[in-house]
Amino acid sequence: MIEAGDRILVAVSGGTDSLVLLWMLRQRQRWSPVSYTLLPVYIDPGFPGDRGQAAAAFCEGLGLPLKVVHTDDGVRAHGPENLENPCFFCARRRRRRLFEIAEADGCRKMALGHNQDDVIETFFINVCYAGEISTMVPAQSFFDQRFVVIRPLAYAPAATVRRLAREIGLPRIVNPCPSAENSRRRQIRDLLAGLYRSNRKVRGNIFNALHNVKREYLLKP
Repeated sequence: MIEAGDRILVAVSGGTDSLVLLWMLRQRQRWSPVSYTLLPVYIDPGFPGDRGQAAAAFCEGLGLPLKVVHTDDGVRAHGPENLENPCFFCARRRRRRLFEIAEADGCRKMALGHNQDDVIETFFINVCYAGEISTMVPAQSFFDQRFVVIRPLAYAPAATVRRLAREIGLPRIVNPCPSAENSRRRQIRDLLAGLYRSNRKVRGNIFNALHNVKREYLLKP
């Protein structure tokens, strides 16, 4: 995922996954023979009590200045002008801004903190709400390979990421988004949690199924 000379934009949301990702990339940077630079970026969605200040303090402790971009995307996503899902609106605008920043700052690669659970949940979100079989992949190129999005935590279960966060004493920063606990992802997550409790093999089986696609048993377009 990482090559010599890479300048990597690290999307910092203030959540556990993105902070663990930045911490890991910073630790790796100190001993890895592969030289690369990191640019942590936080897109402020415009909510009161936003977590950008706490994220900036965490980055400062790593010796990395946080680039903060102030927007009203989150507020607009929950306003009357938005006729679609708030999370979709906000995420789409955040991605666009991140790509614009990556181009302006010479970052060909962008690191996102999605973990294994996010990969599984995205599969079910796309099936249920987009009518397609797809999910996120660990590395994916965009815009004729001008940019590469990497997800170094894609094979790490969320529980493992949370455990590491506790062990290294990462700060817990509250998400001020009003849809944080009532999103489609949360609904899918709660549904899957029930399945996982019923049989501890279900989670691993679902993730393995994403590598074991039998196309001959799928309907043709």
